[in-house]
Amino acid sequence: MLHGSADVDAVLLDLVLPDLDGFELMRRYREAEGRAPVVVLSGLSEAENVVRAMKSGAVDYLPKPFNSSELDLVLRRTLEGRAAAAMGLRPAVDAAPSEPESSPGPVTTSMAMERVWELTQRVADTDVPVLLVGESGVGKDVVARRIHGSSHRAERPFVKINCAALPGELLESELFGHEKGAFTGAHAEKPGKFELAHHGTIFLDEIGEMDTRLQAKLLQVLQDEEFYRVGGKRSLRVDARVVVATNRDLESEIANGRFREDLYYRLNVVTIRVPPLRERKEDIAPLAHHFVEKYLRRYRGGLDRIPDEVMERFHAYDWPGNVRELENLVRRLVVLKEPSMVLGELALAGRPAAGGRVPSLAGADSARGLPEPQLEDAPLKEVGRRAARIAEREAILRALIRSGWNKRRAAKRLQISYKALLYKIKDCEIVDPRNAAMIE
Repeated sequence: MLHGSADVDAVLLDLVLPDLDGFELMRRYREAEGRAPVVVLSGLSEAENVVRAMKSGAVDYLPKPFNSSELDLVLRRTLEGRAAAAMGLRPAVDAAPSEPESSPGPVTTSMAMERVWELTQRVADTDVPVLLVGESGVGKDVVARRIHGSSHRAERPFVKINCAALPGELLESELFGHEKGAFTGAHAEKPGKFELAHHGTIFLDEIGEMDTRLQAKLLQVLQDEEFYRVGGKRSLRVDARVVVATNRDLESEIANGRFREDLYYRLNVVTIRVPPLRERKEDIAPLAHHFVEKYLRRYRGGLDRIPDEVMERFHAYDWPGNVRELENLVRRLVVLKEPSMVLGELALAGRPAAGGRVPSLAGADSARGLPEPQLEDAPLKEVGRRAARIAEREAILRALIRSGWNKRRAAKRLQISYKALLYKIKDCEIVDPRNAAMIE
């Protein structure tokens, strides 16, 4: 039997086993403090088995028979979910209503977040759709879980899906499931996330990225509480609380024809704005200390306190990546034990607090120990070349920050190809602060 202490990335578990069933084995694994995500593999594709597997602690379910590409997709999604959990997020599907390890809810002290928590308590048991708005990384996921955990559905599944992570065809299958033979590779029927969220909560993150055809199907589910699987001929009823989130201005998306107005008004029953970190600077210190304690436990050692100079810079920084960026930098600080690297990362990535001057990337070079360009002593052509390079780097960095470090969106903002942007990012030595902290 697999012991809880085993160092594994994921567990593939069949429900039908010679000595005991997979549900019992999964229960014993969790009791032994097994923390790896469990993917259930089975020919028993009835919805009740899937829901039971999810409630028992599985993060995904793959019906037999399946091909290698399907298994590869599920494993990649599972491991990405584990990486997200390491950054303070949670897996896509939760069976238990326990508080996230890194949830910043209890350690926030600002009045802005107190208002958010108060509103989540007021709407938790109403079952109306909730629209969470706010910049990337502010903690909309945490607020969605708080709504679920405070509701009468808390003992039921919390199912999350990122609408930007999959193309339209795959997203439709993930949301609504598919019947056997519905498309090439659909070797067995597969329940969708809405079925898994029956009597629970489904959280649709980045709803603004969903294509309009799928928006129409989602509207039908909200209106009628029923839907068809892909390739299905009978409707399925579902009772699921819907919470959605976006960092986009949906009213502008409606004006541009990218979001359905009728769906917007159906979702916009209650809107909760999660404020960016720069608007609640009093949360920085408690959050930072919380993350230090978290990663000290995880890595069994490291830098055990944030130096005063770093904390001062934290409070002066504008945090375009919000709480997620703060956690990543604290993680980097704990692991590398080198404050100067974090200070350099802030200088490279940042714009200062609101109202301040945006530092040039020449200043970022200095923070990283690189010499500033001495333009006044250079030939005129060299002055022009260096000035153009600095301006280009600043433009690229601003586009990346404003797009939440989504390179495809940044490329569109800059009106260059995605491939060209990747080349320029490498050439300009621009570092994504989120990736800089991904050290296991």
